[in-house]
Amino acid sequence: MPRLNTDTPFHAGELEAQARVGVHDLAQRVKGFIRKYLPDQHRTFHTQLPFLIVAGADEAGKIWVTLIEGEEGFVQSPDPHHLKLNPVIDANDPLAQSFQVGSHIGVLGIELATRRRNRFSGYVRPDGNGFSIDISQTFGNCPQYIHPRHWSRDVRDDSPTVIQSAALTEAQVVQIEMADTMFIGSGQMREEDTPSSGYDASHRGGEPGFVRVLDKNTLQIPDYAGNNFFNTIGNLILNPKIGLLFIDFNSGSLLHITGKASVEWAPPHPEKTGVLRLINVEIDTVIERPQAIALRWTAQQDSTMNLKLVKRTVESSTITSFYFVSTDGRRLKPFKAGQHLPIEIRIPGDSNIVNRSYSLSSSPFDLSHYRISVKREEHGKASRYLHDELKVGMQIITQPPSGDFNIPDKESPLVLISAGVGLTPMVPMLHQISNEKRQGWFIHGTQNSTSHAIREEIYQLIEHNDKLQQIIYYSEPDKNDVIGQDYDIKGRITAEDLIGICAEPSAHYLLCGPLTFIAELQRGLEAAGVSTDRIHFETFGSAN
Repeated sequence: MPRLNTDTPFHAGELEAQARVGVHDLAQRVKGFIRKYLPDQHRTFHTQLPFLIVAGADEAGKIWVTLIEGEEGFVQSPDPHHLKLNPVIDANDPLAQSFQVGSHIGVLGIELATRRRNRFSGYVRPDGNGFSIDISQTFGNCPQYIHPRHWSRDVRDDSPTVIQSAALTEAQVVQIEMADTMFIGSGQMREEDTPSSGYDASHRGGEPGFVRVLDKNTLQIPDYAGNNFFNTIGNLILNPKIGLLFIDFNSGSLLHITGKASVEWAPPHPEKTGVLRLINVEIDTVIERPQAIALRWTAQQDSTMNLKLVKRTVESSTITSFYFVSTDGRRLKPFKAGQHLPIEIRIPGDSNIVNRSYSLSSSPFDLSHYRISVKREEHGKASRYLHDELKVGMQIITQPPSGDFNIPDKESPLVLISAGVGLTPMVPMLHQISNEKRQGWFIHGTQNSTSHAIREEIYQLIEHNDKLQQIIYYSEPDKNDVIGQDYDIKGRITAEDLIGICAEPSAHYLLCGPLTFIAELQRGLEAAGVSTDRIHFETFGSAN
């Protein structure tokens, strides 16, 4: 095989998958988003977690996924290139020996309560009484398809048992058919000199039954629109071995599956189902570990809210705002500017509940309603329903607002940078900093006036506050768009522009938009000397 250019963050399998769906220049556009070290935000995130999801291979080369846990503080980060672990790993864990001898692993840190997740790969080795991970590659993910749960600790089984077989039992089939969450592991070591070599652990979620049991030896996993990295599918192209993990959140039992996978690239009716590909898994070995961990999770169903749609506003050619109020007339729960609203959608004729998260675009000071502003996506099952079917008077179910893409402190100047529908979390932030009389800039890029959403509300906020400034970029102005009136600059936002706009050394930069937009600006800001702890971002899309 020809040697791969190590300048790209992707290996040959990922590049092949990207090319197959028509994505040819992603590697250069997202290089700044995929790193060889842990940003400070990720270090803080991982070290406060009670567990990590780990993927790797055993001595026979079979790929497994497992959950490792420990007491509070069992994960430490002495520097951006390493993590230190002091976990409880049972000898029956299928990756226990891999930890002891040293091996490549992929790790997912996920906080189910807030729906936040970050991924990294590296090499784990024994280190004193614990383990050390040398970081190879890191990146973040958005909260799509994650079902919120809150954790607690119980008692781990002192005499653990293991049930091993070559096929699923009836009880295991039922568990999978009831599962709304699964973790998937994949990897390849054919290009050992590249940062992308190694293993990957990722999350998959949906309504119970989203993973189909075709028979006791075959599973089928849907693959939806995402970030186009194709980490999992790219690995499977080079190495069809795969690992799966199902967690019984009530009992702490773990169901590990290893086997081989094939990708079905053209499933039927993707325009209706949103399923763009299918991963078919031929099971080799099943290991069930009852009460293997001390952690337990609850879905907190009593936290759900019933909201009624009272108003729709067309904001642009593709974006519509939806205004919701409580069905019982009560004041809505407070939210922080930048947070999102997890919603459940029941589409007539579809037995599955669709879960999505949309940034709140309303003022955090007006809790008479929640507003979300949604872009209609051609293959977006949820967005198409909201735009085409949801009428005033209809209801949806939501969880409380959540998310940690928030204003970082109460004093520093803020530069809010967005593209397209990425402006949605910026609007409540503008309301907040306007109320605080705080210095800030709103920098927004879109195609032209037809795609420019919520413009009048933003204009009014900035017009009445001399500490706020606005700069609008149109990449393709319409013939009727007037520079200096509809927009300020023709073209796209650059990091050089941002540094020129705000030279304040204490300023924080908050970015929201497509992944490539964020990666390019993040890379440019860092090259200009902006420290990583002053760059904050929220991306769209989910993992492939």
